[in-house]
Amino acid sequence: MKGRALVAWNLRRVRVAQGLSQERLAADAGVDRAYLGGLERQVENPTVDLLDKIAEALSVPLSELFVTPADDEAPPKPLRGGRRG
Repeated sequence: MKGRALVAWNLRRVRVAQGLSQERLAADAGVDRAYLGGLERQVENPTVDLLDKIAEALSVPLSELFVTPADDEAPPKPLRGGRRG
């Protein structure tokens, strides 16, 4: 898995596990919600500084965004529709 895909996978995995919407995480990290969505879709290329801000907002170490998933691990599912905190 390439770096951008790895970050996208883990960003969604951690965000969904914490029950956070993209909108809430973007506000907490001080980034644009559309940009955060682009990170999860692998269309944006984040800087290390931005990844630091996102990891801090998620209260996880930066390394958590680079965890390699198991070969049989299913992709993270999106949150159900509707606004979440």
